Amino acid sequence: MRILIIEDDLEAAGAMSHGLTEAGYACVHAPDGEAGLVEAGKGGFDVLIVDRMMPKKNGVEVVSTLRREGDQTPVLFLSALGEVGDRVDGLKAGADDYLVKPYAFPELIARVEALSRRRETGAVATTLKVGELEMNLINRTVHRQGKEIDLQPREFQLLEFMMRHAGQSVTRTMLLEKVWEYHFDPQTNVIDVHISRLRSKIDKGFDRAMLQTVRGAGYRLDP
Repeated sequence: MRILIIEDDLEAAGAMSHGLTEAGYACVHAPDGEAGLVEAGKGGFDVLIVDRMMPKKNGVEVVSTLRREGDQTPVLFLSALGEVGDRVDGLKAGADDYLVKPYAFPELIARVEALSRRRETGAVATTLKVGELEMNLINRTVHRQGKEIDLQPREFQLLEFMMRHAGQSVTRTMLLEKVWEYHFDPQTNVIDVHISRLRSKIDKGFDRAMLQTVRGAGYRLDP
């Protein structure tokens, strides 16, 4: 699960990111509201954690902008402003939850988990977007920078799994179980062959390689 932390306090953001990473989440940090909007626009996040008071654009402006643009990613506001009116303003702006600073870290984790469950039980997503890649799950098409990429069915499944875990290291075992539905290692190079084919299709001809090999760990789709 990927979380975007929009927080101008670097020490607080670092501690939050460390704790969430230890809990199994992949975190991306944006140091102000404008940077947060840029990162959020790249897509692929499951939850946004947004500080209320920030330079350039405050949290309310950030969330209001995202909602106007149609981004429905669950948002958790963090703020030292804890009066009823402050919480109401945050929720009216489009936030899904509001946590007052200082907070207990286990409560932050619990609220993030609740927001992710709420999203999973909500409307079914028909598209996935990670950086320049966009996948339509209905008509089974993939585009990068507007260019259509022709994928075989297994390549499509593989890319879908990588996109759903963008920014995370994905192991061979995970791919065997979730994409090939093998619960044992067949001791073949089937994964390496498909990764190589997929990489040639989604990265060849573009300035930056998105499908990365993580030495000793597996693979990662880099947004």
